[in-house]
Amino acid sequence: MTGMHVIVTTDGSRQSLQAARKFKSFADPDKISDISVIAVVRPLAAVGFSDDLAPSKTSKFEALDFRKAAESAVASVATEFAGWGPPVHKRIRSGSPANEIIKAASQIGAGLIVVASGGRGLSDTVLMGSTAQRIQHYAPCPVLVVRPTPRKPRKKA
Repeated sequence: MTGMHVIVTTDGSRQSLQAARKFKSFADPDKISDISVIAVVRPLAAVGFSDDLAPSKTSKFEALDFRKAAESAVASVATEFAGWGPPVHKRIRSGSPANEIIKAASQIGAGLIVVASGGRGLSDTVLMGSTAQRIQHYAPCPVLVVRPTPRKPRKKA
C-alpha cells in the first residue's frame, strides 16, 4: 500500500511550526509516503520572508536575503519530522504563496496540505490567513488549517 504525500507549509512564523507539530501529533507515519516542507518567497515583496524560527537573530543585511530565510525556516520545520518515518523533502518556490502551494500540490499529487491560519499578515482579522483561505478554496486535495494556540491573558500585577 502506498501512502499519501503531505505538504507542510511554512512562512517562517511560529504558527507554521505549531501547525507542523499539530499534524505530527495525530498523523500515522505509516500512512504517509512523503512529506514536502514548502516555503514560498515573493520575488518583489515589500515585506520579506521573515524567519522567526532561526536559531539566532540575523543581521539586517542577512534579513534581506529572503531565500536564505526561507531555507532556514524550511530546515527548522523539516527537523520536526527527522527520523519520524517518511522521507522529508525541502522545497523553496517563488511567486504567490497560495498559487505556488496549490501548484505544488497538483504537481506532486499531494493527499493533504497542512497550513497555519494567520501566519504572517496585517492583522488576524483582515488576513485570517488569506493564503490559508485561498489554499483551502482552490487546493486539489484536503487542507488542514491549524489555528494558532490562543495566548493566555497576562495577569496584571
